Amino acid sequence: MAQSRSDANRIFIAGAGIGGLTAALCLSRRSRPVTVIEQASELRPVGSGLQLPPNTMQVMRELGLEDALLPHVVAPRAIQVMTAHSEDPVAEIPLGATAEKRYGAPYLVIHRADLQAVLLQAARASAGITLRLGTRLRDAAQNADRIKLEFERAGDDADPQAPLDHDTGAALIGADGVWSTVRRRIMGLRGAAFSGRTAYRAVIPVSEVPQRWRNVTGLWLGPRAHIVHYPLAGGEQFNLVALVEEDWQEEVWSAQADRDALLSRFRDWPRGCRELLSLPSSWLKWALCSMDPGTSWVDGRFALLGDAAHAMLPFAAQGAAMAIEDADALARHLSEGMDDVPRALRAYEAERQDRAERVMRLSRANDRIYHMRRPLSLARDAVMRALPSERLLARLDWLYGWRPPGA
Repeated sequence: MAQSRSDANRIFIAGAGIGGLTAALCLSRRSRPVTVIEQASELRPVGSGLQLPPNTMQVMRELGLEDALLPHVVAPRAIQVMTAHSEDPVAEIPLGATAEKRYGAPYLVIHRADLQAVLLQAARASAGITLRLGTRLRDAAQNADRIKLEFERAGDDADPQAPLDHDTGAALIGADGVWSTVRRRIMGLRGAAFSGRTAYRAVIPVSEVPQRWRNVTGLWLGPRAHIVHYPLAGGEQFNLVALVEEDWQEEVWSAQADRDALLSRFRDWPRGCRELLSLPSSWLKWALCSMDPGTSWVDGRFALLGDAAHAMLPFAAQGAAMAIEDADALARHLSEGMDDVPRALRAYEAERQDRAERVMRLSRANDRIYHMRRPLSLARDAVMRALPSERLLARLDWLYGWRPPGA
C-alpha cells in the first residue's frame, strides 16, 4: 500500500480551480504547508470570461499578483444597460477610474483560463504548495487530532488495480466546485440543483466586434433572458454570454449549442444585439446549477469553499469573487488557529456565510429583475433612467467595497 509523506499541519485542498489555487496561495503566504488534489492530469484552458471586481483585486494585490494579471485584463469604462426593446442605454454605471477611486482597486474582466494560469504559475513557484494532478479523492475520515485521506490515480492511464495512496493532515478543504465530492460524499450534504437557467457562451476576436462595445460591459435585459458581453485578453478577445430560462434536455451538464435555435430565441431583440449574437460560428452551453442558502460549510476538520459551499447564479458576476474572498478568510483563520482547527474553520464560516448568502440572494433578485416582462419591465427601466449613474454604482458599495481585514 502506497503511503505519502505525512505532515500533521498540512492542509489538503480538493480542486485546483480559482478558489482552490487562491486558498493554497493565501495559506502558503502564511507559511502553512498545502497539498492541492486535482483529478485532471493537466489544467487545460477552458471556460470563458469572468469579472474581477474591486473586492477580488484586493486579495490579488495582497498575493502580489496584480502585475501578472494586467497583461490579460481589460478595465471596462462602464456597464451599459440596454433592453430587449431598444439598443439605447437605459442606464450607464461608471467603472474605470471612477470605480478605482471609489473602492481603491480596479474593476477588471479576464478570461477564466488566464486567471487560472496566473494562479497556477504562482502555486508552482511556491515551495509550500504541493500539486497532485491526476489524483482523485476517494474518501476521507477525521478524528479529534487529524484527517486521513484516501486517493487513487485518475485519467485514462490509471490502473484500477493499483494500490491506493493514503495521507494524513490537519484539514480538508473542498474547493471542488458545484459537483463537489467533499460536499456530497465526504460531508453528506445535498448537492447543487439545476436552476432552470442555461448559459450560452462564446469567445471571438475583438476585431469582429463594433467599436462601440470594445471598452464597456454590455448588459441586455429582456423577458426570460438576458445577455452580457465584454472584452477579454488585454482587449484581443470578446466574451458573449446569453442566459436563458429553459429546461435542460442534454444528458451532460455542458454541450455544444444549436446556434440557429439560439439566434431564433432572440429574433425580436434589437438589431445591434442580434448582430453581436450572430458573430460566433459556434456556441457552448452550460446548465446553471445553484444551492439554497442556509446549509453548513463546516464539519469538524472538513470545510467547503467557493461553489462547493455556495454555488450561485452568475447574475451578480460574483461567483469567482466569493471564492477568492473565501480563500483569504480561510487562510487568515487557519493561520491564527492551527491549535484548534475545527474552531478556526467555524470562525471562517461565521465570517463568510452571511456575506456569501447575501450575494446569493442578490443574484436571485437580479434574475427576477433582469427577466421582467411588460409592464413591470417598463417600471424597472424608468427607475434606472431616473437614478444618477454614480448612485447606481453606490448601491453596490457593500459588495465592491469589501477588503480583507487590515488591508
